[in-house]
Amino acid sequence: MTESPLIVDVAADGRATLTLNRPDVHNAFDDILIALLTRELNDLDRNRAVSVVVLAAAGKSFCAGADLKWMQRMAEDSEAENQASAEALAALMKTLNGLSKPTVAEVQGAAYGGGVGLICCCDIAIASDAAQFSISEVKLGLIPSVISPYVVAAIGERQARRYAISAERFDAIEAKRIGLVHEVIAAEDLPSAVDAMVEALLANGPAAMAETKDQIAGVPNRPVDDRLIADSAARIARIRVSDEGREGVAAFLEKRQPGWTRK
Repeated sequence: MTESPLIVDVAADGRATLTLNRPDVHNAFDDILIALLTRELNDLDRNRAVSVVVLAAAGKSFCAGADLKWMQRMAEDSEAENQASAEALAALMKTLNGLSKPTVAEVQGAAYGGGVGLICCCDIAIASDAAQFSISEVKLGLIPSVISPYVVAAIGERQARRYAISAERFDAIEAKRIGLVHEVIAAEDLPSAVDAMVEALLANGPAAMAETKDQIAGVPNRPVDDRLIADSAARIARIRVSDEGREGVAAFLEKRQPGWTRK
């Protein structure tokens, strides 16, 4: 029986883990994995039992980007078929980037091309000190097109110019310096570091985290004008009177765990 290219695990504490499971091709994605990952992300976003989503990978690599054999087949297809394929990948990136649940990338190994895009779409990225990175498309005469909005948002235009044009490899320390990952951890300590981050996220109000993600997404490049100020005030007013907001404040004052925790 062929193993699924994507393993889904939903734990009782509200943590969901999506594991890329094509280690023989360094977890490169093809049309099947793109469709599976998009579908599962949408399902998890609707699942009220899920509070945090971890994106992980099997084997020694995190994700090598697009499967070269699949890309070779696509090169023989029409431009319209390639357009549809690119739109499917773009939809995956948009879905991951816009998920209402907090997302954590557990980067245990190499991430190239679209694999870097997946990391940029996650809210938090924790990498092994053994991980390597490259925005590698130009080496193949291609461009990092659908991932570019998320790469630029994560590392800034200046760093994106360098690494997307040079396609050079860089290590986890450099990835942290430019903002691609938040933490670099010894390989043997990576799972426990991710567990600690998930535990911290699970202690927070689920609706509050979703609202915070939505607010942050709408802030860049907006002037601090009357509309933005009014929107910010309306958001906190709405949250303060919500069931979750009232429960969180009450739990803090009463020195107890809030009702959304599952311990």
